[in-house]
Formats: sequence, structure tokens, C-alpha cells
Amino acid sequence: MTKNERPEFFRFHNGQKAPLPFAPAEYDARLMGLRSAMDHAGVDVVVLTSMQNIAYYSGFLYCTFGRPYGLVVTASESVTISAGIDAGQPWRRCHGDNITYTDWTRDNFWRAVRHVAGEGRAVGYEGDHLTLVQSDKLKAFLSPRSVKDIAPATMQQRMRKSPAEIDLIRAGAAVADVGGYAIKDSVKAGAREIDIAMAGRDAMELEIARRYPDAEYRDTWVWFQSGLNTDGAHNPVTARVLARGDILSLNTFPMISGYYTALERTMFVEEVDDASLAVWNANVGAHELGMSLLKPGATCAEVTHGVNAFFAERDLLQYRSFGYGHSFGVLSHYYGREAGLELREDIDTVLEPGMVISMEPMLTIPEGQPGAGGYREHDILIITEDGAENITGYPYGPDFNVVG
Repeated sequence: MTKNERPEFFRFHNGQKAPLPFAPAEYDARLMGLRSAMDHAGVDVVVLTSMQNIAYYSGFLYCTFGRPYGLVVTASESVTISAGIDAGQPWRRCHGDNITYTDWTRDNFWRAVRHVAGEGRAVGYEGDHLTLVQSDKLKAFLSPRSVKDIAPATMQQRMRKSPAEIDLIRAGAAVADVGGYAIKDSVKAGAREIDIAMAGRDAMELEIARRYPDAEYRDTWVWFQSGLNTDGAHNPVTARVLARGDILSLNTFPMISGYYTALERTMFVEEVDDASLAVWNANVGAHELGMSLLKPGATCAEVTHGVNAFFAERDLLQYRSFGYGHSFGVLSHYYGREAGLELREDIDTVLEPGMVISMEPMLTIPEGQPGAGGYREHDILIITEDGAENITGYPYGPDFNVVG
């Protein structure tokens, strides 16, 4: 780019490539899998737009801030398309090539995509991410011969973890435990949710930096809830002050290069009443049963029905809040979801060695009833050849988690 030139897009390969979460061979293997899916679907080029798929296939996790991002994959190329505001960082943090588009003319993103993808070809896209507006622009700029939703195939690929992915997820689970112990040490009557949450987050970020000195650090968080605020699994942190006898929900979420892990535990401040203890013990029983059902050959629906029966026998099924678990990998509360690997009645996916899944039953007893509050235990398990390996270390249950 020369002085005063105003291009639609250009290559800004500034500095040297940075270490990525995985070796180049890992990304090459993922791209090979995607190209096999492309051949099966009969498409010539794929235009990926979601954070999860761009990160999975290239290592680059974008920050959209209202701008589109992409990864264009052909039989021979893999090119991330990023906004000029990010300068050379996307190239440094991606496997393969990168093109920077400028915002001096509207839709330069699609001009950069067209430069790699060409026109008149069979194009794969993500039907669960591409908006109607951007879909119209894809058709206008690429004039595709045909279009095909490639998202289900990419999800199936992401559900099956490589050994390198499992190593990173295992490390993430250990980091989540570090956050859990920091939170346990901070719990006391008179403390605020926000102060306890910050202690857990800080401990995890320091541990991630220790384990991965070449990584980028962002998005690690804690949801620490108390009292009524425990009724939902994703309730934000507040400044509520803890009191003796309060039910607590510990939720630590370390993020390592786009990969999410979690630890979730029920706790009580100093003491637990009999009604609450009965519900808590029932949820722990469901948790242990559910973990025992996670093994190769079982379907997600079968596991779900097994835990449902346990709760129904105890007249607690009506208090179940959501499905009993989900896959792990490139996902967070901002992006991603391997919906084909969730423990729900309508998911018939068969568990296979190399899949990673949580067991996390939750009961919510409404305010005003004995034992009111939200009870949830959460462990992460790797499906093995003959069962499952639990990689969560922080203890669950009343013996360890009546604290303060």
C-alpha cells in the first residue's frame, strides 16, 4: 500500500507469527476434515463467519465490535478476513494467510471475501450464524452457483476432540479448580458477591498466564451467586452481601485461547438447614448417577431419561431447570455451542471416545418454599474406550462446601 492509497483490502503482515494454541499440524488436520466435508456437500469454497469456527480452523478469535469477520477456505487456501482496526494481530494469531479490509468503502469485507472465494462457485456457509442481511450480500458479491449450509458438518467435527484439544481442556479444568478454591477461601458472612467473584477470576487469570505464557488473555469470568440470585444458572453477579445460612452457587469459567471450561458447585454460608440439605443431597445423587451413565454407546437422550427417572422418584423432576450437560471446546457465553452433544430428551447422539461432556443437574426450588434456591453440581468428563474420566478435581457436596 503506497502513500495516500485507499485500497478496498490489503495484506498487513506486521511482525512475526505468534505461537498459537495448537501446532500447525493440528490446524492442517482440522482443515483436511473441513475439506472432506466440503467434498461430501459438493461445495467449492466455504465462507465461515462465526467466532467458534474461525477460531477452530485458524486459531484466530475475533472481536467483532459491529464489523464482520470471516475465514475463506478453498481446496488450497485458508484466509482469514479481518478489519483494519485490528492491524496485524489477526495475521500474527492465525494459521494461514490473512487479508485486512478497510472501512473507507462499505462492504469491503465482501470484496475481500470475493477476492479469495471467486464468483459463480458452490459456496458453503453457516446457516446458524449468517444473518439475512449478510446472506443477501454473500449472494450479491459472490453470485454463487449454489449455496449449502455447512454448519452441521463443522459442529460434528468440533464434537470429536483431538488429543491436543483434550490436553488443553484438561488444563482448563485444573484452572477452574484453582478459581474454586480461591472462592471458597473468600466466602464469609458480610462479603459481597462481586468481591468473591473477583478473587476467583484473578486466581484463574494468573494461573492461565503461568501455564500459557505465550497466549492471549481475555474473557475468563466468574458467576458467584447467593440467595435468590442462585435461581438461574446464568444470573449475573451482584453486590448482594452474604449472610449466615445463605445458599451459594460457585461458577468459575476460565477461557484459554477460545476454549471454555467450567466448575460449578452448590455451597452454603456456615450452615445448611434440613430442607435445603435434603434437596442438595438429592441433586448430588442425580449428579453421581448421571456421571455413571456417561459411557461410550449411550445416547444423550438415554442419559437424560435416566436422570429424569431419579428425580421423578423423589418428586423433584418439576424443579429441573435445563438439560443435564453439554460439550466442551471452542465456546463461551459469547459464541459457540455444539448443540448435537447436549444431554436433552431430543438429542440422540451416541457418546464416543474423545468426546468431552459435562454432567450438571440443577434444581431450582421457588422462593417461599422449604429449601428455596438453585442447586447445581458440574463436572467435566472425557469419554474413554470403556467409560469416562472425570477431570474436575474440586469436591462437591455438603461435607466440603458448607463454608465461611
